Amino acid sequence: MGIRTFIRIKASGDPTSHLPAPGAFAPEKTVGARSCPIHSPPIRDKIAASRQRGKWTGGTPILGYDVDRSSGSPKLVINPTEASKVIQIFKLYLEFGSLLPVVKELVQKNWLTKGWTTRFGKQKGNFPFDKCRLHNILTNVIYIGKIRHKKEIYAGEHEAIIENEVFQRVQDKLRKNGRAGNSEHRNRHGALLRGLIVCKACQKTMSHTFTCKGKRRYRYYVCTNAVKQGRHACPSGALPAGEIEKAVVEQIRCIGEDPALVAGTLKAATTQANEAIKRLTSERAILERGISRCHVEIKRIATKETTSEATTNRIADLYEQIGQSEKRKTEIGVERATIEADLVSEDDVVAALADFDTLWSNLSPKEQAKVIELLVRRVEYDAAESEMEVSFHACGIKALQAQIDEYDAVPAANDASQDIQPATPRQAKRRKRAAA
Repeated sequence: MGIRTFIRIKASGDPTSHLPAPGAFAPEKTVGARSCPIHSPPIRDKIAASRQRGKWTGGTPILGYDVDRSSGSPKLVINPTEASKVIQIFKLYLEFGSLLPVVKELVQKNWLTKGWTTRFGKQKGNFPFDKCRLHNILTNVIYIGKIRHKKEIYAGEHEAIIENEVFQRVQDKLRKNGRAGNSEHRNRHGALLRGLIVCKACQKTMSHTFTCKGKRRYRYYVCTNAVKQGRHACPSGALPAGEIEKAVVEQIRCIGEDPALVAGTLKAATTQANEAIKRLTSERAILERGISRCHVEIKRIATKETTSEATTNRIADLYEQIGQSEKRKTEIGVERATIEADLVSEDDVVAALADFDTLWSNLSPKEQAKVIELLVRRVEYDAAESEMEVSFHACGIKALQAQIDEYDAVPAANDASQDIQPATPRQAKRRKRAAA
């Protein structure tokens, strides 16, 4: 057996001069009759302490960031090219409202996940996007300047890429989709106001439901508070879906005739355009800071590091980032000019809604639901006053006008050819269901 070395502590607390011999076992402290081995703090405690201070402690590299090790401890710094992609990914999800359409768009753009080279020269990452990889990006708090450790979230020392408000909107939409599936499955019965109508008394969404009597189906909107706690929990009864939907459609028809509604629509359009311009301005600022950091890094490598294949490849990668960032800055300028050009005017509102009846009568129920979702932001029903308040999305006016123009541009020859071709039994059944 080896010799076990001890550090003995007197009653006064002053240690003796017994020091551990080289190669001895782990020393022990003896206090009275008890002894315990001396250990350094566990690695997991060090990691926890570092993350509480907002430091990056390693792991899989994150799309949008590079790891800067020049100052000793690793630190996340923004990669301007990848950060621009992250901003666009969040924007795409808010537009599409579902993971699969965003994945399809990213595949078409040929965008890949984060790629990096290990210390042994092995290439890692650069995978095509799928639902899981996209979800990981959309739920990563690193993008809002935070660091997660287990269930706790701490302020990070790195710069945020995504604004808190945008990140929270994405989380809310993910939770909503996670509970009820994708939007088409949730709205398979063609409820025009699904997710839009709210009970004013409870400030809860009114869900779509129906009952059947014989071959007839009776549709209603019921407050979710009443569904979960009983009818006594909400003053709003079951609203006939057909009547409330007709009232909302009538409100849309009246927008162009009511100067107050037109003014409110124009104000909302200006607000939304300003928000989009603010987002583009923020993205441009991130790109400019990233470009500046790339130039500083190139200068540091050229003046302080010896020339090697690794430094040459690093400089080439930095110049590529600068080029892609400059390209994205140009695209941002074009997008901003487009937003400013697409601001709706009073004439746009009136023109878009003048042909609304023609468009509406030629849409299927699901298409009508999409148009309503495009135009209507919120429908608030007040049971006490038996009143309904409708708030509109101003940005939908341009899209509605585009749909009307597209419908008007269909050649008459196409209509004639469709009339000549007999409908299949399935098509006839669908048309009959849509007409009902």
